[in-house]
Amino acid sequence: MGKVKSPELVNLVCVIFGNDMNYRIKDLTEVLEKNFGRIDFVSKPLDFSAFTSYYEEEMGNPLKSRIISFEPLIHPFELADIKSITNKIEMDFSVEGRRTFNIDAGYIHHSQFVLASTKAWGSRIYLKNGIYAEITLLFLNGHFRPWEMTYPNYRTPEYIGELEKIRDIYMEKKRALKRL
Repeated sequence: MGKVKSPELVNLVCVIFGNDMNYRIKDLTEVLEKNFGRIDFVSKPLDFSAFTSYYEEEMGNPLKSRIISFEPLIHPFELADIKSITNKIEMDFSVEGRRTFNIDAGYIHHSQFVLASTKAWGSRIYLKNGIYAEITLLFLNGHFRPWEMTYPNYRTPEYIGELEKIRDIYMEKKRALKRL
């Protein structure tokens, strides 16, 4: 029988997409930091519209995304509660019942990139309170690798490159914890 161990702390990440993200990211930074701690990385603007038109009616076009990393490490079990908070933030910023942006909460561990979702699917595991988790990317042989079910944007070198930058930051945080 294996020994039960505490999980490693992970790096909280939010992937935010919407219309006019250069403006909206400034509005969101304060709210996100109030809820999750200091931001230590914001990605360059990334294209989102090229991958789906699903959100255009609600949010407009073109849609851009940013990947944000937070300085405090979290326990993986916090992901469901964090996703519930990001859903509330989306609604707080909505206009006439329409979201102006979407926030995908997730985390980076040294071996994976995990995203939370409210949508059930065969590749997702139920956490709690209507929230599921999916291993979106696996870190293997020095790079994040997609699965067959990985959303198209997370398959691109641009998204993977930004997530690998955050993984590097996370690995430095882990080394700093070991030195304490």
